[in-house]
Amino acid sequence: MFEQLTSRFEEVFKKLRGESRLTPENMKDALREVRRALLEADVNFQVARDFVARVEARAAGQEVLKNLSPGQQVIRVVHEELVEMLGAKAHPLPLASAPPTVWMMVGLQGSGKTTFTGKLGLYLKQKKRRVLMAACDLARPAAMDQLATLGRQVSIDVFIDREATHPAQVAEKAFDRAREGSYDVLLLDTAGRLHVDQALMQELRELKAAVKPHETLLVVDAMTGQDAVTAATAFKEGVDFDALVLSKVDGDARGGASLSIRAVTGRPIQFLSTGEKLDALELYHPDRIASRILGMGDVLTLVERAEQAVEADQAARFAEKMRRDSFTLEDFREQLQAIKKMGPLEDLFKMIPGVAGKIPEGVKIDDGGMKRVEAIICSMTMRERGGPEIIDGSRRRRIAKGSGTSVQEVNRLLKQFEEMRRMMRQVKKMSKGRKLGFR
Repeated sequence: MFEQLTSRFEEVFKKLRGESRLTPENMKDALREVRRALLEADVNFQVARDFVARVEARAAGQEVLKNLSPGQQVIRVVHEELVEMLGAKAHPLPLASAPPTVWMMVGLQGSGKTTFTGKLGLYLKQKKRRVLMAACDLARPAAMDQLATLGRQVSIDVFIDREATHPAQVAEKAFDRAREGSYDVLLLDTAGRLHVDQALMQELRELKAAVKPHETLLVVDAMTGQDAVTAATAFKEGVDFDALVLSKVDGDARGGASLSIRAVTGRPIQFLSTGEKLDALELYHPDRIASRILGMGDVLTLVERAEQAVEADQAARFAEKMRRDSFTLEDFREQLQAIKKMGPLEDLFKMIPGVAGKIPEGVKIDDGGMKRVEAIICSMTMRERGGPEIIDGSRRRRIAKGSGTSVQEVNRLLKQFEEMRRMMRQVKKMSKGRKLGFR
């Protein structure tokens, strides 16, 4: 997401860095390029115009620090205005004082409501909340089966009533079940249509009146760009909602919906659905998104993903093994699995300051190399993983054949692993030297 916009902004700021000072002329040229970049990213015309006007007013005023370079001055102002346009701060998760907290998902058919319901259920479960999901989409029978399948995948209970004639009936029964079963959260997956119509809005209004949800979330497909903004405006007028969810953002390189939808509707974005996997969901932080757009990385999200992927005791165990120089190939394999849980390598690289925005256009970072390394280690015996020095020529040929790789790749892995262990020993010696008072 935002790849195109990040690339264009980088070009604008690169030109300004070459200027000795900020003048009305080079500022005008830069802002023209910023506006063009926003429009090419499918940002609403009025939103783009207002944004550029605010940046121009601030950059020309006294708010810009004089000790910054021209490029830094504009980046600072653009970053702050982007954060403001995106919502200033993250929207808090509502939890009722008397459970269950009811969240109702609405949106057009195909926007990803049912999948998001499963993702949200897993997200809340990881936060130690007891969740019940309810299938309130009676217009599409497959939606009930889909939600039931998602429930089994994430081990979350699903309420289904195939005899009900109105979604409100399902919602009321599900609420009673959630209250009697001491569930913390009830998630309602509602029906959608291929387009906004009065029948859909009336059905949602009746459902909303029946259970009075604590929060209504509108799920929109980020890939539809300005159509998502149009749909959001119609839902706000027809049934209203408290916050937005952008689905399929991994397929949206422009990001126009994210930049426009909050400004047009006045409603905050709460979640980003970032991939097909059920754990590919993240809270929406305007300041972090603004940093990503400007190629500054996103260290906080990277750290949060690492914390989710690696348990504290596991991290402590790895650190102790490194300290004692007993780190093995099996430990290395466990670390690779943890990294895979954090998401695609390309996404992780873009969160690192200094790397984001520097990956050449068209270059894709392949996760396949990591998979081949894991396959090589899995083809080893536990004894070989614990002591790779016993791996002779015949063992290397066996490992290569078993992993579908080559002997050269096995040799490369063993050499890199030994180099890594050598570096660990050096760090250990340096640390010991500091403790003894050497410098």
